Amino acid sequence: MIVVTGAAGFIGSCILARLNEIGRKDVLIVDHLNNELKPKNLKNKKFIDYFDKKDFLAHVESGQLSTDVECIIHMGACSSTILTDEKYYNENNFEYTKTLAQWALKNNVRFIYASSAATYGDGANGYSDDHALIKTYKPLNFYGQSKQNFDEWALDEGVLGKMVGLKFFNVFGPNEYHKGSMRSLVLKAYKKVSEEGKMLLFKSYKKEYAHGEQKRDFIYIKDAVDVVMYFLENSNLSGIYNVGTGHAQTWNKLASALFKAVGKKPHIEYIEMPIELRDQYQYFTQADMSKLYDIGYQKPFREIEESVSDYVKYLLRKDYI
Repeated sequence: MIVVTGAAGFIGSCILARLNEIGRKDVLIVDHLNNELKPKNLKNKKFIDYFDKKDFLAHVESGQLSTDVECIIHMGACSSTILTDEKYYNENNFEYTKTLAQWALKNNVRFIYASSAATYGDGANGYSDDHALIKTYKPLNFYGQSKQNFDEWALDEGVLGKMVGLKFFNVFGPNEYHKGSMRSLVLKAYKKVSEEGKMLLFKSYKKEYAHGEQKRDFIYIKDAVDVVMYFLENSNLSGIYNVGTGHAQTWNKLASALFKAVGKKPHIEYIEMPIELRDQYQYFTQADMSKLYDIGYQKPFREIEESVSDYVKYLLRKDYI
């Protein structure tokens, strides 16, 4: 049996779909269905049982979770970067993850968890997933700090060699429809681009970056799931790894890919960035992917145009995978 937390969420539901594709239906799923769109991510999925995240935590703490579990794939967390409730992030992201990890370690169960590129902060210390550099990173928000806290806990406890942490960069693709303000730009802008032929991008507030020339490492959900499956299939591998493409792209290039995918001529308007985002905005992210390649990962990552084009096909169908 495999446990997937956050299974009705973005990355989790796509992992569940992939597990089903390879014939795995012995999946126990965990989530919190507090959004009318999230249940749609479970449409046509096969699994043996569902737990609300609070009930599952109690299930684990009371010793009722079967030790027949092969792996816990822990994708459940609050991924908002703008909430100001530090206590909530600590309980929901850090402490919850620690409880599951301790259970997995005690019962010799594989544990794969979602960390985040938000741990790298402004990028002043780079984007390397080298364990020796973990404590040098300074996240810019409570979300990133909650992920950093668990990475540091696993490092201090000496257990990174017994689990896998995945630092996801800017993942986008089907099944993120429920994420509100945390949806990708492709999804946020799709309707306006399709109907009005226009896209809005934030202005830059750093002279070294022109408007729309801020860069992010955008990775398509199918590629991100490929990496998760690689670690599920290779149980001898452990440690923290970046999950990006290794190639930063500008917002302007992402926008151009979307215009091309919907058959529109590019028309971009640059707008003011909300004040509350300016001090925590990442102007550049680019995953150092050498560590993943060094352990034998060989599957190429899709180019941005291919990824956006594929995503638009789902959007046209209003499809959930």
